[in-house]
Amino acid sequence: MHTLPLLQLALLTSSVSAFFPFAPDWLQKQDGTLSAREVNRDVDGEGASGFSLGLQRKPDVTSTKPAERAAREAKRLATKYQRSHPAQGETSPDVVRRSNQYPVTGADDPSKDMTAGVNQDGADYSYFVKVKLGSKSKSMYMLVDTGAGSSWVMGSSCTSKACTMHSTFGPDDSSTFKTANKDFSISYGSGTVSGTLATDTISLAGVSFTYNFGLASNTSDDFTRFAFDGILGLSMSQGANDNFVKSMGDAKKLDKSMFAVSLNRASDGTNTGEIRFGSTNSDKYKGDITYTPVSSSGGDWAIQLDDVTYDGSKAQVGGVKSYIDTGTSFIFGPADLVKKVHGVIPGSESGDGLTYTVPCDSKPLTLTFSGVDFAISPKDWVSPKDSSGKCTSNIYGHEAVPGAWLLGDTFLKNVYAVFDKDQKRIGFAKPAGGSQTGSSSSSGKGTASATGTSTLLATGVSSQQSGKPTLGLGGHETQSGGATATGDATKPTETSHSAAPAGGARIATKLCTGIAMAALLAALV
Repeated sequence: MHTLPLLQLALLTSSVSAFFPFAPDWLQKQDGTLSAREVNRDVDGEGASGFSLGLQRKPDVTSTKPAERAAREAKRLATKYQRSHPAQGETSPDVVRRSNQYPVTGADDPSKDMTAGVNQDGADYSYFVKVKLGSKSKSMYMLVDTGAGSSWVMGSSCTSKACTMHSTFGPDDSSTFKTANKDFSISYGSGTVSGTLATDTISLAGVSFTYNFGLASNTSDDFTRFAFDGILGLSMSQGANDNFVKSMGDAKKLDKSMFAVSLNRASDGTNTGEIRFGSTNSDKYKGDITYTPVSSSGGDWAIQLDDVTYDGSKAQVGGVKSYIDTGTSFIFGPADLVKKVHGVIPGSESGDGLTYTVPCDSKPLTLTFSGVDFAISPKDWVSPKDSSGKCTSNIYGHEAVPGAWLLGDTFLKNVYAVFDKDQKRIGFAKPAGGSQTGSSSSSGKGTASATGTSTLLATGVSSQQSGKPTLGLGGHETQSGGATATGDATKPTETSHSAAPAGGARIATKLCTGIAMAALLAALV
């Protein structure tokens, strides 16, 4: 892959979406501990109804310093989110199709209706659902992305290298398949996906309905490094195709246009993560759900952060928008705000103002929304020790849209998250049975310690994939024509565990998600 095509791809077409692997130094220095625990199992061999979610980590081959990679990618993302119209994406050479062998940690089967298990690869970095498409129920893995409005899968006519390594879908897989005779093109900071729109039956969480989605005929090589066969956009905005949650509601499959997510930490053992549509699961949280309203102007899942606190000391970084993104692994924010956060953490240091080392025995970090505190375990925000005995903070000082936070799975593993499209609000509650103040990374176990006991499944990648992982995804998407939030005004009935929403409406702007996730891109340039 050449630099010029990548720069062109960073500008792309009708919609713009972020999918950016980001591998900090501490992660690159870890060896591939997952490989010894992997077992092979194809996509169709897993589960029955609904879709399951998994997470993928892939090798990185770059020696570029994280700060340099991140700065380069942040610059690209800032340009990308100006909604420009880029040049046509490149065509990959013809490659012989190979079997899918991506490692995925399987989740327990959910006990509730309208619910799907959330799987992961044992490293807590990205989460996938399994959907079934068409009359023959072809299984496809799709990244769950609350930052994207578009949904697509790799098409059977695609000859790009990534498509040869993944499951694909096309006319031969379904007697009910229909093409929409409309092209789509989605830009990612590190690549592109383009193709045509199609309509067919999609099945997930035990329900089926007709859905319009993208069928990719061209993908960038970036997608060779991840298990998913496409992306399931769960934002409120209208993407290149029909809004997924709205389509589900229009098909009369939802009592309420909402979904709730519980993400499991690999080191906690048995994977009980899930996503539930239409209602919450009171078994997954304790206490009240605290709601904060989102702005409906842009269709993003973004709310205002009150502040960040460490051991009682407030960082004074509140009053700014925070994007809540299941498609992002870490936490990213403006460099000046990230500096303030680490300023209240004794012993934190930074050589570039972007990446910080912190004491390995650091305490939980607290984020406050609508006056309620939610603690992030040091298992998640503090990396394992590196070879020199130092630990890195998983809160990085990078931004693409000034003044905004991007809160990914580092935060979401510590809450039960509710995305309420009807009332345009996000709710958080403390997870049931989980400790938000768990042990720190001083033992060398952190976000990527992969010490869980869940069964590992394989969902697709070439045997050529080996070595150290490239991790960290970002998934926000914007529309060049102006995304619009959609959804009915029906007010959902609260459960006995839910609290009333708090706070005023905020105006949403488009964030360049996946801020500074540059490891893979730098390796390819």
